[in-house]
Amino acid sequence: MLTCDICGKEVLLLEEMKTHLLLSHLENAIKCPLCSLSGESYDELCFHISSAHPEEQLTVQGPTDIISSSGGTETGRTDRELSQTSQSCSAEDSCDTAGGGSNRDPGVISDSRQLELNSTPESRCLSLGRTELITLGPETRTETINYHKEDNDWFESGHNKPKEKRLFSPRKDKLFSCPMCALVCNSCFILQEHVELHLEEQHSVEGERRLECPICSVIYNDSFSLQEHVELHLDHQAASGSATVGSLGSDLKLATQLQQEEEQQWRHEAAQQEREDFKKLQMQFGLDGKGGYRRQMERTMEKAVARGHMGAAEFHHRKAEMMESLASGVDDGRTRTMGVTRVLYEYYQTESRDVAHVWLSADTDHYSSSAGDKGWGCGYRNLQMLISCLLRVDMYLPYLQERVVPSIPQLQRMIEEAWRAGLDPQGASHFNQKLQGTRAWIGATEIYSLLISLGISAHIIDFHRPTGPRDTHPQLFDWVKQYYCDPSRSSRLPPSVIQTSLPPLYLQHEGHSRSIVGLEQKKNGSLCLLVLDPGSSSSDTSKLLNRDTISRAIRHVRKFSGSLKHKQYQVVSVQGVLTAEEKQRSIFSSGTLRAERIP
Repeated sequence: MLTCDICGKEVLLLEEMKTHLLLSHLENAIKCPLCSLSGESYDELCFHISSAHPEEQLTVQGPTDIISSSGGTETGRTDRELSQTSQSCSAEDSCDTAGGGSNRDPGVISDSRQLELNSTPESRCLSLGRTELITLGPETRTETINYHKEDNDWFESGHNKPKEKRLFSPRKDKLFSCPMCALVCNSCFILQEHVELHLEEQHSVEGERRLECPICSVIYNDSFSLQEHVELHLDHQAASGSATVGSLGSDLKLATQLQQEEEQQWRHEAAQQEREDFKKLQMQFGLDGKGGYRRQMERTMEKAVARGHMGAAEFHHRKAEMMESLASGVDDGRTRTMGVTRVLYEYYQTESRDVAHVWLSADTDHYSSSAGDKGWGCGYRNLQMLISCLLRVDMYLPYLQERVVPSIPQLQRMIEEAWRAGLDPQGASHFNQKLQGTRAWIGATEIYSLLISLGISAHIIDFHRPTGPRDTHPQLFDWVKQYYCDPSRSSRLPPSVIQTSLPPLYLQHEGHSRSIVGLEQKKNGSLCLLVLDPGSSSSDTSKLLNRDTISRAIRHVRKFSGSLKHKQYQVVSVQGVLTAEEKQRSIFSSGTLRAERIP
């Protein structure tokens, strides 16, 4: 806030203060010394004196006519009074404010005394021309003194007698008006200096930073005034009991609330995304609770009936067969292809042009996925292939009590029994101790747990990274060769085709599993795996049984090094049977199940 030093009025802006000074203390303070006329501008008052009182101008004595803001005029001074006042002022120049004060007449101004002026361009300029604003003590008066520049010395030397002065007339003196305010000067030099002061002030104001009130958008030129203005807003709001909008505490509280809401929203979205990802994983691995083998088979047959691919009679007949198979725990054999390895042995006996040696596992049947386990049953189907081979080897036959190939629901039940016996507690926890009625995928550890529970020795070999160029696994091929080659044989050159009594190997990689039933070595030394895939349909596998189509069908069985390019492979091998003590040790050690890592 800006306070007028004359009347004490408070205003907000500097421009308002200038207007107040001009209207209230400059123009209204000027009165005619010869009559009661007042309230006119300086130029109008000069014109009034020259036109209405031409005869009185010649008789005015003293340095000037003094017009007080209080309304009284001091035109009646005599030369003696002026001389006394001048002498008194000269004698007391050194003791006015700091001492006991001065008793000189405040209406008389001498050159030897420098008066305090206002900081406005008008007041500073008027000190060079006709008018000066004088501030005296706590009580402030505005007095106007008219004199000519060339008569700046009011008194003669010795201050004996004042010169005669007279007011100038606009008809005799040329007047110069300020283009930026209402001031009129009688000298072009004074006007130039006055305008330069305007320009300097305008330059300084433009260079200042303009600050805006955040509550009412009022513009201020300095931060101190803006701070006082904002504090008035805050004091008013605190007194009225209203919410302190825009205050620091309110802004901090609002920012904290917004941050908490944002964090809560983020946590909610993250939790929702995590639930969706978990549901996708459950659906992918068959743990979404939508039923297992039986439910999927029923839905598939219902869709076939709805599309006209199956009649109602066939639907009920196949459903009855499925229910009977589930009750007995024996696979219905609809996807089985028998005698595959025997056919491969006969083929290599006659068709071995570029093959140096072939090793085959014991006789194994191929099991393909059905409508009830499509998309998730490959591990169970490979387990059925392995069991079909073990049933033909005398060493393992006593450990397979049922002596039949179990159905998929029965295999799920057998794996759950192995978990209850203490095998692989971590794997059991992963499936929540339950496989029946689900479409859960199984892998190498579940195959291992089932074989150990039956008393059959099994090992897991982990080829955890590629060992050849282009992400190939040549060490996997070398290990399979060592598995099928019997080191106890003599150094005599083995026959080109050998069918061993070894079970097939369970081969697991990310997303799928297959069974290795043999190994083929070319004359150039390269190795090729012979693999049965549960993803191949029964009709495709049956082409191996036909001499006319076996040469083309066997291409899907051969897997060269460039065909196995997954990052990691796991192999489960069957290596004899276990004693009771060995079985207990295997169950105990499965608490921290570790695979043999190669390399």
